Amino acid sequence: MARRIATPLVNPAYAPVVPRFTNREYLNIVYRTDADALRAVVPEPLEIGEPLVRFEVMRMGDVTGYGPYTESGQAIQVRYDGEWGEYLHAMYLDNFPATASGREAGAYPKTVGQPGLYVDHGALVGVLDYGTLRVATATMGYKHYEMDPEEAARQITVPTYLLKLVPGFDGTPQVAQLVRTEITDVEVKGAWTGPARLQLFEHVLAPLADLPVREVISASHLITDLTLAPATPVHDYLSNRKEHMR
Repeated sequence: MARRIATPLVNPAYAPVVPRFTNREYLNIVYRTDADALRAVVPEPLEIGEPLVRFEVMRMGDVTGYGPYTESGQAIQVRYDGEWGEYLHAMYLDNFPATASGREAGAYPKTVGQPGLYVDHGALVGVLDYGTLRVATATMGYKHYEMDPEEAARQITVPTYLLKLVPGFDGTPQVAQLVRTEITDVEVKGAWTGPARLQLFEHVLAPLADLPVREVISASHLITDLTLAPATPVHDYLSNRKEHMR
């Protein structure tokens, strides 16, 4: 296996491992938003159908190379080449090695944040703070109804699309690719659904509310073990641009 190169050279910000997630706990809330808002942020050639967004908070019980941490973000339902999946729009973490690895070794749109997931008086609560300000609050009835484990696995194993963007020193892109990945080796240890609510608050540096909540469609609470598959490029924006310039 080739050695993975990362910055700094003699003390990489993240471990050269393929992480295995143990006891990864999800709070997922799927909601309807404005179609025009999605068109403004979803890159071509991805296609939008019903304007659905999945807000997620994930508490990582244990991750090889990173340890426990919490993550939150938004995933948009999209279609590529006839296949339905999700486009990862935004991700906020409280763990720097996982943030650096996701951005550099992968294509995940990760940045810093303070997410949390906990139980409060019969409600599962997911929150996201940016700095000192709250930008998202999600609540779901705690373990009201059990879910089919196979349905739970299908929710989180759809194809995932991301933008791999690497600028050059002059600010122009050196890498601009649409890539595809997916979750593999999933074991669902618990899965529940129930009533849910979601509030998003305006923040210029954490613009989750630019995809406003119009209707909550569904919610789920999952506990899983899983692995992230390596990303595969499916569309190269720079190659297409060069072909058009000829």
